[in-house]
Amino acid sequence: MQNVLITGAGRSYALGYNLVLRYLENGDTVAATVRKPCEELEQLCAKYPDRLIILTMDIGSTESVTRAYEELSARLDHIDLIVNNAVSVSPDCDKGFFDANLDYIARTVDITAVGAMRVIKAFYPMLKRSAGTALIINISSEAGSISKCYRTNLIDYGMAKAALNMATMNLHNTFADDPQINIFCVHPGWIRTDGREDNPAPLSSYDAAEILRKLFEERREDLTGHRFITNLGEDYPF
Repeated sequence: MQNVLITGAGRSYALGYNLVLRYLENGDTVAATVRKPCEELEQLCAKYPDRLIILTMDIGSTESVTRAYEELSARLDHIDLIVNNAVSVSPDCDKGFFDANLDYIARTVDITAVGAMRVIKAFYPMLKRSAGTALIINISSEAGSISKCYRTNLIDYGMAKAALNMATMNLHNTFADDPQINIFCVHPGWIRTDGREDNPAPLSSYDAAEILRKLFEERREDLTGHRFITNLGEDYPF
């Protein structure tokens, strides 16, 4: 069994919460981060009181991330896996270039990409205390692929995920001489993350979470393969 840190777990219908649930069902210990209280997560904590830790953390704030690290390091000795799932999108995400307020973009990039780096930097000492290969997963998107871009909307989201992909590669290079730390960015598939049954996406968040959980373990020791992969383990172009 392992210790897992999952960010962005505050919506019961979305991927982060369901990753928390899947790891708990697998017998792992999970630290789940939220910006504000989540009733469903509190209910999970009542069911798994010894294996679920809820942390309040704003990944847009280095101070908040540092406080969360201090709280978790007082309760757990190490982390075996970080899943950077937290994301932000602007109110103008669905608008095109001429209609979108471009001033929203910087915050989306800061939360989605820089936020993941804040988490990795703060919790790195706990990763280093893992008994095996510690794994970092950055939840990306096909929308972050520059070479595959076809949209004229999702400007802030696409830019943020592209930046997250770049961060992943930079950190892969940073950790190149340290076989104890591995990192990937992953396109999680097309998921009904809004919880709506009429959403045409083929995967529920619960089903997607189990596919990803298994994938992460399959790739934990892969230190040389392509760093941007799909939920099926296929290479995806940057």
